Amino acid sequence: MAIYSHKEMERVTAITTTSSSQTVSGKMGMACANPSCFFCIMKEPESSVRRVGIKNCFREIPLTDDQEHVLVLSGLFNIAMTQPDDPEFPSLGIFPCMASLINRAITDKDWLLKHQNVYIPYYAAHVIGSYTMNKVEFAEIAVESGVIPPLMELLRGKLTWVEQRVAVRALGHLASYERTFKAVADYEQELVELAMKLASTCLDMVFFEFVGLNDEKARLKYHGDLLTRGIGGMEMENRKAEEWASQLQCWCLHLLNCFAYKDRAINLICRQEFLKDLCQMWGGLVNHSSPAGVGLIRIMCYHKPGRKRIAESKEVVESLCNLSRSSDDWQYMGIDCLLLLLRDQDTRYKVMETAILFLVDLVELRSLGGRSYVGEAITRTLLLDYNQTMSKLMNNKFAQRSLEETWVLKLEKKRRERMMSTEKVEEKKVLVSLIKQQGNQRCWSGEVEDAIVKYSEALDLCPSRLRKERIVLYSNRAQCHLLLGHPDSAIRDTTRALSLSTPPNSHRKSLWRRSQAYDMKGLAKESLMDCIMFINGCINSETNKRIKVPYFAARMISKQMEATWLFSAARSKISSTQHKKGQGSDDEDEGGNEEQDEMIRTMMENKIFKSGLSTIREEPLIGKGGE
Repeated sequence: MAIYSHKEMERVTAITTTSSSQTVSGKMGMACANPSCFFCIMKEPESSVRRVGIKNCFREIPLTDDQEHVLVLSGLFNIAMTQPDDPEFPSLGIFPCMASLINRAITDKDWLLKHQNVYIPYYAAHVIGSYTMNKVEFAEIAVESGVIPPLMELLRGKLTWVEQRVAVRALGHLASYERTFKAVADYEQELVELAMKLASTCLDMVFFEFVGLNDEKARLKYHGDLLTRGIGGMEMENRKAEEWASQLQCWCLHLLNCFAYKDRAINLICRQEFLKDLCQMWGGLVNHSSPAGVGLIRIMCYHKPGRKRIAESKEVVESLCNLSRSSDDWQYMGIDCLLLLLRDQDTRYKVMETAILFLVDLVELRSLGGRSYVGEAITRTLLLDYNQTMSKLMNNKFAQRSLEETWVLKLEKKRRERMMSTEKVEEKKVLVSLIKQQGNQRCWSGEVEDAIVKYSEALDLCPSRLRKERIVLYSNRAQCHLLLGHPDSAIRDTTRALSLSTPPNSHRKSLWRRSQAYDMKGLAKESLMDCIMFINGCINSETNKRIKVPYFAARMISKQMEATWLFSAARSKISSTQHKKGQGSDDEDEGGNEEQDEMIRTMMENKIFKSGLSTIREEPLIGKGGE
């Protein structure tokens, strides 16, 4: 619970002030009458004199009341960000200084609301996090300086979500080192529970307290200033707030990872409600580096109690299965988790009936996520104790048939083809091509079911080594399933085509067809990832400077970004509440669409598109050029 009201924080930060950089520049350019001025001390050419002066500054700042302290903290913030490995400030007492400032902000309300001191706890916690992210030596100094208790106070929500973000970042750095983990672990149960709660609620909190406030006056001004550094309006603030909310969630998960990795707090983390939340945490498109929820799930899968709890959660298992058949960067983690569950005899048959229906489509993967022979590892795991597994699947004929299909494809068919001559392979290749053309003709004439039969006949006949031919057959059959409105079958066939492609997930037509199939099933994130990969393929294939982005794909991107927006669930809660109250939602809907338009533009700039977009074009339903 925050100790100061929103109105109090708003009142003190509503005062218009000169930007920090301008003020510092002005101060540096004029004569200074303060012998303890930090900026003057920093310009001292004599190293020993400068170090003594800095040390005295760090000791005096928490004890004095000076409106220019915020400028000093802003400067320290920039130095720590750009020179996090420089030992000078950590050796001169920066950590006790930062800890004391946070404590003062929490305990002295009058001081916090005076001048621009409201910015100070954020800067102080950020400085601690920056100096401890790379060097264990600095982390040890920080712990000895007593930074953990004040950081815990921020994490408890004594101020706002902005300070919670930098507090959990700093605590995560301290927990990641063996030599400082014990000090953090003294707060284990409370810390884990706080991180779990914050990871589950932070998106709603940021939306309700900031992004969802369309009136600029209703927002805390200092939040906007910290987000944008005084540059840009509400649009920029919203974009940065989304990025910060994603980081807050991911840093909470990183902190939990530090405990789970050491087999600590597994039962606490594996509460069923949190596991359900966890499989929805992916950080959005603004998250470029963290595996988010699946990263924590994978760590728990390395521990027996974790595997047991995860196997009991239908939602988590299904989420892992969907991830394993996606083009997400963390696809390999979903596969890893399923294999770990299947290799444990205590969880194997709890997840087998679900997992096999997904993993069977991936048995021909060669490499993924820097790993080689991924398909072989999947095959060995699925066929482990083959007869016993077939017996256990007696009541699920579809799963049983899938396992049998894997046995035939990976063992019996390979054994038969091992002795096949090159001439025989070429004969089969010609015959497969003829049957494929028959399938194409039937598809073009509207005989879709007959086309599926022909493509299946060609696949049965096609040697395993003819990967390119099989890619086309699977992808064409998937298109037929789409035309018949069978998304599950389309996903199976496109996934098999994408597993055969080199590199994996690179066959453009299969990506687009699977994106459509996922859209039919309402799996927006999976559809979005495939669509992004499809457009990347379009861009990379263009040799001219005028890149053609298909209109149908841009339209799909727009739809799925709306559905997967980081704050979509929070916005829905507000919309639902307003609807129940009988309030009109036209204005809000328009605002949401503007938000998404900006997100699309940003994504196009950063993740997909290059300069020189030409007129977008439609895709024909079935092109007679075909494959």
